[in-house]
Amino acid sequence: MRTRITEVFLHFTPEENHFLYKGTNMSRILQIGAGGVGGVVAHKLAMNRDVFSHITLASRTLSKCEEIQKQIREKNRGDIDICSVDADSVGELVTLIERVKPDLVLNVALPYQDITIMEACLKTKTNYLDTANYEHPDSAHFEYKEQWAYMNRYKDAGISALLGSGFDPGVTNLFCAYAKKHYFDEIHEIDILDCNAGDHGYPFATNFNPEINLREVSAKGRYWENGEWVETEPLEIKQVWDYPEIGKKDSYLLYHEELESLIKNIEGLKRIRFFMTFGESYITHMRSLENVGMLGIDEVEHNGCKIIPLQFLKTLLPDPASLAGRTKGKTNIGVFITGIKDGIKKSIYIYNVCDHESCFDEVYSQAISYTTGVPAMIGAKMLVSGEWDRAGVWNVEEHNPDPFMEELNKQGLPWKVIEDCNLDDFLK
Repeated sequence: MRTRITEVFLHFTPEENHFLYKGTNMSRILQIGAGGVGGVVAHKLAMNRDVFSHITLASRTLSKCEEIQKQIREKNRGDIDICSVDADSVGELVTLIERVKPDLVLNVALPYQDITIMEACLKTKTNYLDTANYEHPDSAHFEYKEQWAYMNRYKDAGISALLGSGFDPGVTNLFCAYAKKHYFDEIHEIDILDCNAGDHGYPFATNFNPEINLREVSAKGRYWENGEWVETEPLEIKQVWDYPEIGKKDSYLLYHEELESLIKNIEGLKRIRFFMTFGESYITHMRSLENVGMLGIDEVEHNGCKIIPLQFLKTLLPDPASLAGRTKGKTNIGVFITGIKDGIKKSIYIYNVCDHESCFDEVYSQAISYTTGVPAMIGAKMLVSGEWDRAGVWNVEEHNPDPFMEELNKQGLPWKVIEDCNLDDFLK
């Protein structure tokens, strides 16, 4: 049975406080992307003016920037600069970066644009941060290979790239790093669990970019075990997990990008999996759309025009940002970890619960965008403060997790640890 829940607020001796901000210099941030997550990031940057003195928000669609700018003013959080930019154009990005002269480019645009933005940062010798790894628009898969290839060039330029500073990837990676540092001598098994128990009232909608979401969910699953990848059919493996503060939910095995970096950075790992919850209505709609070809990413001809079915479907579905004011319920995102401490096998569950309505009250967002946007801001804080100032290309778990974990408690994503538990407590 579950024997102890610890609500964690870190306290450190002066000697351990080496990670606290190394200076009070203000910083300039250029944020690219003004979707649901982008709105959260901009608000959170504006709420931390002691660190982020100047904020510029850029997007292809200027009206989205204008709406976020207006909301920030309404919340009495000061002002931000806004402008338009084509994030697919390295030239436009370079021109903008040279004009703004930011200390950091914070990328919350589409994953398709990671490489062009990284290239522009390299050309201008500017630090870079994103929340999701590169995904090629013409193939439904994602991997870190093309971004990791920038390691030596970023080192030579003396700049830093922080990859995957969202929640999953991002906070879940840091949960693992924190557990390794404070709870385990060896970590053997990791299950990353993403539960959204929110209800937006629509028959079918996605909580983040429909194009990215549906490609991810409809792809084949993968997990890593005993040194090799095991592939599954889409949504083939279902388990019922009992989520603290939420209850039992159908959870499906997917492939998710943090698995790729964690098998590299958590030594001794024997198995790692990722599960996400979906209701029957979502799966029925998705499979029906897939059966008629609406999830296709190749061009088809329609009335003499070339269209991509999935992109057309995106225009028909509700904008994820529009779900914010109507979504009720909570999320539970966490990591169930099993390993060895002092020669004894043990397990913990480390997690955050986030309320959709509270997120809307604070930053006009639902919890899915909030849980991604807040860690993006915290990652930016780590970089501009100098705490994670290391030239090269790094995933978040390759840095000291403690200061980031402390900031989660301060910035609206407090986390808890259930100790001395076992898998039977969660799988029903």
